[in-house]
Amino acid sequence: MTYHYYGDKNADIVLIQPVGDHDLPEIENEVAEIKKLTSVDFQLIAVKVEDWNDELSPWNAPAVFGNEGFGNGAEDTLAEILTLCSDKSKNYYIGGYSLAGLFALWAAFQTEKFSGVAAASPSVWFPDFVGYMKENKIKCDAVYLSLGDKEERTKNAVMSKVGDCIRESYDLLTGQGIECALEWNKGGHFKGPALRTAKGFAWVMNGR
Repeated sequence: MTYHYYGDKNADIVLIQPVGDHDLPEIENEVAEIKKLTSVDFQLIAVKVEDWNDELSPWNAPAVFGNEGFGNGAEDTLAEILTLCSDKSKNYYIGGYSLAGLFALWAAFQTEKFSGVAAASPSVWFPDFVGYMKENKIKCDAVYLSLGDKEERTKNAVMSKVGDCIRESYDLLTGQGIECALEWNKGGHFKGPALRTAKGFAWVMNGR
């Protein structure tokens, strides 16, 4: 894993976002958008993962598109991310897009290190994830969820459940007393990921 740093390295707020090669060209735009949406100083650390489907998956699952299944590397990825969160004077938020958004949600069930989660278009269709959420309690105070309004209109039988899964996730979290937002964006999964992620981080940073 490699780290890319943006923003104010002395800021009290640190945003951590797992990214792939496809995300890196857009991170500077995302940071600029966050700055438009909040006056809070922050540093963003983009954690570049090499194997998206393995390093961000909490457990093994079969392929849902193509032939590449999902590994169970999330635990190792989180252990490495936590080494970035050692300064107790800072507040850490975790977020991401798509499978990285799912990872961010899962991570907040594992540790109390994160003050909030920005899960933009998270892959909550991931097999058994909503069941996992029902059986466990998240360890942060605030969660931002979003989805594109066309994302559930896919012919893929597993991924078409994403709308129902995110509604259920929102209900579960609010039912546990977590401050939670669910925002619907226009378009499908691949429209404006940097902007959608920026909105999530700004929401959790702004004290909702």
